[in-house]
Formats: sequence, C-alpha cells, structure tokens
Amino acid sequence: MRVALVSETWAPDINGVAHTLDHLAHHLATRRVNLQLVRPRPRQGGREGRAERDMQVRAFSLPGYADVNVGLPAWRRLTRLWQASRPEVVYIATEGPLGWAALLTARHLSIPVVSGFHTNFDQYAANYHLRWATGIVGAGLRYFHNHCQMTLVPTRAQAERLYRRGFQRVNVLGRGIDAQHFSPARRDVHLRTQWGVDDDQPVILYAGRLAAEKNTPLLVRTLRAMQEAYPGLRAVFVGDGPEKQHLEHQLPEVIFTGFLSGETLARHYASADMFLFPSHSETYGNVVPEAMASGLPVVAFDQAAASDLIVDGHEGRLIEATDDDAFVQAAVELYRNSDVRSRTGIAAREKVADQSWNVIGEHFLMYLFMATQESPYAISSPGHV
Repeated sequence: MRVALVSETWAPDINGVAHTLDHLAHHLATRRVNLQLVRPRPRQGGREGRAERDMQVRAFSLPGYADVNVGLPAWRRLTRLWQASRPEVVYIATEGPLGWAALLTARHLSIPVVSGFHTNFDQYAANYHLRWATGIVGAGLRYFHNHCQMTLVPTRAQAERLYRRGFQRVNVLGRGIDAQHFSPARRDVHLRTQWGVDDDQPVILYAGRLAAEKNTPLLVRTLRAMQEAYPGLRAVFVGDGPEKQHLEHQLPEVIFTGFLSGETLARHYASADMFLFPSHSETYGNVVPEAMASGLPVVAFDQAAASDLIVDGHEGRLIEATDDDAFVQAAVELYRNSDVRSRTGIAAREKVADQSWNVIGEHFLMYLFMATQESPYAISSPGHV
C-alpha cells in the first residue's frame, strides 16, 4: 500500500501535530507501507528516511510565529508526483495552502483523501483578536473536510461538536502514549535541586506553547493566587512561543526552560508534582497524557484529552469549561493537599499506562484502507473509536 502524508509541520518541529504524525509514520513503516511525504522544506535541511519520496516545497513563516513554517501550494509538482507514483490514499494533516493544494490535486486525480482535524484554527482567530473571522474560518474548514472521504479527530466529544457544525463523515482516532518513556521512574533529585526545592516541596509544571491560544492569562492568574497562599511556591514552564518574554516579565520567579524533548522532557515531567493546563483551544493536548503517565495529577478544563482521561477528583481536577474561578480554586486546593496529590497522581498513571501507539497506528491504517473502498467508509455521525 502506498500512502501520501501531507503536512505543514513535521519532526523535529515541536507541536502536537508533528508528534502525532511521527508516531503514525513510524507505525506505517513497521507495516511496510510505502510512504510519500509532502511538506515544507525544513530550515535545517535533511530528508525523511522512512519515506520512499520526501517532496519538499518552498515555505514561509506566519506573522508572529517565526518558528512555524507554511508550505506554498505546489499543484504542478503534486500532479507530476502522483501521476508518476500514484498513492492509494492521501492523508492531509493541515489545512494550509499546501493542504488545500493536495486536496484539489487528489480530487482532480480521483485519489481518496482522509483528513485530520488537528487544530482549532477558528478558535485561534478569536484568541488573536480576529473574532469577526471565526465564522469565515469555520466555514472554510467545514468545506475542506467535507470534500474528504473522512475526517479523523482525537476524541468523541470533538467528533460530536463537528457533526453539530455540519461536518460529515467524522471518525475518532485517539492518541497513544509511551508510558515507558514518560514515567515516574524518571524523577530526578538533582534536577529538583537545580530548581531549589527539596523532596517535600511540590513543584507546579506547565508544558506547551507560550501563546495566547493556550489561555496564558489564566495561567498567570492561577499562579499568582497560589503564590499568595504559598509564597515559597516553585513553578516550571516548559515551552516557548510569542508570549514567553511577556510571561517572564510577569512571573520572574518561574523557571522557563524553553522547548525540551526526549529524556530531558520526561525528567522534567516526572520531577514535578502537579500539572496545570488552562488551554481552551486543544483538539487533544498531548501534554495531558504525558503528564499523567509521569504520575502527575492534572488540573484542566473539561475538554479534549482531559475530558476523555480525567474523572474529577480521581486523576486530578476537571473543571467546567467556562469557570475560570473554579480552575484557580482547584489548583490551590490540590497544591494544599499532599495526600490527594499523591493518590490522584497514581491514578493518573494507571489511567494511561496501557494506551499504546501501536493500537492507534492499527486504527489509522484501518481508516486509510476503508477510504480506498467503494462501500461507505465513514460515518455521518460520530460512533467509531
């Protein structure tokens, strides 16, 4: 089977889309699928060794996101590639110019297309003071995905929301976690010493982009409330983004690590004691199961991965999506109660420990195969998991 993956982002980019695609590509390679990759040309150069073809197009950076590349449309190159080496199915992960070009080219050549709804771009518009554009962006996303054989989303709740908004043929493809890599066993006393804490002092962790769509104002408000109650509180922020300088100015006592990956990232998770995640913009939020696998109780809103994985009071605190005050209060209470933190951290680890990427990869391969069949291959209302 030959599969073309089209994405505006790819490893070593650090984001949820690249993370997910890396795992899916690995699984396709283990199943001896012939993989074509279509992506923007990476700044650091290099080719993707798992792909029989790695088509790289010219790229430009988004305003305010210098580290985010977007691929220019390449209709002629795509047409030549897919006429010479026709894939059985195309998977499009991003709805940028390159993704649109791939969709139109595949439809012109009658190649089945499966898309992934990885990012709530319509919600991002509101976060960047473009609320007037959310309806336009939402309509564009709906048009894009409804012209695919099926659209894959990470949670049933997300599938139901898209279905109510007029999206068709939506199926659920969950996310996995490497519970050996992200593990409480990676807790590092020396790292905690660098943070200036002993073993009895709980550390607050946030991991993710430092950007407006992650609801950073609530993150600041929550930490200030916690610091008022506990002046010696220590917090660590893992990640980077356009808000980093502003946050460093607002929270000079917080440790900002920048982007981390691999074993270093796993040690930072495991060496903390609770995880705050105030984002409203996630389609999934890979950092939530990463924190849980590391033994951290999570405070998050009842959305995306948290909605699927957390029962309020059992694996952490799950807060109604509109209640910022409850988020702040829950964080303060969880920090105060060491017994609850310990119990919910253990339960969080147990909840995600068996969610293997191999299982997710098999589901992905099944959906790709379904899209190549003449019979109906996707549901009009959410039902598959």
